[in-house]
Amino acid sequence: MELLTDAAVGDWLLERAGDWGRVGGVAGTGFEAYARILHPVPTTRMDLSTADEWGMHPVLEETRWSWAQVAARQGLTMHPLVQWNRLADLHQGVDFDDGWQAGQTQEGYLDLDLLAALTENLARESSAPQDLVAGIWNGWAEMNGGSRPLHAIEGSRLWAWLMRRRVQRELGRRQQGLLRPEVRAAVEHGPHLEWPGREMVLFATSCDELADPSWVERAGIGVWPELHVAIGPQLIWPADRSWTVASEIDWDSTIVAGSRALVDAVLADERLEAFEVDEDADLTWEGDVVNPPRAGWCAGP
Repeated sequence: MELLTDAAVGDWLLERAGDWGRVGGVAGTGFEAYARILHPVPTTRMDLSTADEWGMHPVLEETRWSWAQVAARQGLTMHPLVQWNRLADLHQGVDFDDGWQAGQTQEGYLDLDLLAALTENLARESSAPQDLVAGIWNGWAEMNGGSRPLHAIEGSRLWAWLMRRRVQRELGRRQQGLLRPEVRAAVEHGPHLEWPGREMVLFATSCDELADPSWVERAGIGVWPELHVAIGPQLIWPADRSWTVASEIDWDSTIVAGSRALVDAVLADERLEAFEVDEDADLTWEGDVVNPPRAGWCAGP
């Protein structure tokens, strides 16, 4: 990825930003058709017949499920505006009697292997598949030189504190070589694409680059491969402006906006769990008016 220093390349899309919480507010208005891709759910199968001294069950299997699998097990309904907070607890996920546990969906970006799959459809529907712009939110901890929260280090208070300091320093030292100085400078000082409520740093990329999920390890944006933590673009579009791909940072679905043919291809791709939506569709937690709120759920503070 090459850092772009002219944020004006995104002005055309800014002019088409729709209302907050709507499909057009995420991906832009005025496209022929839209698809919503649901981010898959990490799931774990536990051995409920045994537990360790802390009551933890051993893990037998780890995989990903579609939202449809979680909904089917509970007799809930899949539809274009289904919301995860209707299918599972937002903090604890959902547990099943056979030992399977569905966790939390990935917010903010599409899993990189699925983005790679999506590029096959995107490349066919653009005259400039090797001339893309990717916008990445400047608030990612990796991008601004911060770090994800460390796992708890147990032991005496002093020992644990010293270990956390040691690990934090090591991570900071490592990140100096993973975050390109010019990227960090752009994160702090711009130029930024001023998408409503979201500042983004822009990069030049291509469908070929995004088709290899390991691109994120070579991009110089602060990702630590060995920690199995990644980030991804919030906006992608080609030079011919034929489509956009958008992942709002706080939501667990990705919008593809473009031609009828592109959306039909996305909907038909069995690797993606996708539904057709329109540009005015409500993507907020309250947008699911089919499935009832879970017990104890409140949308307010």
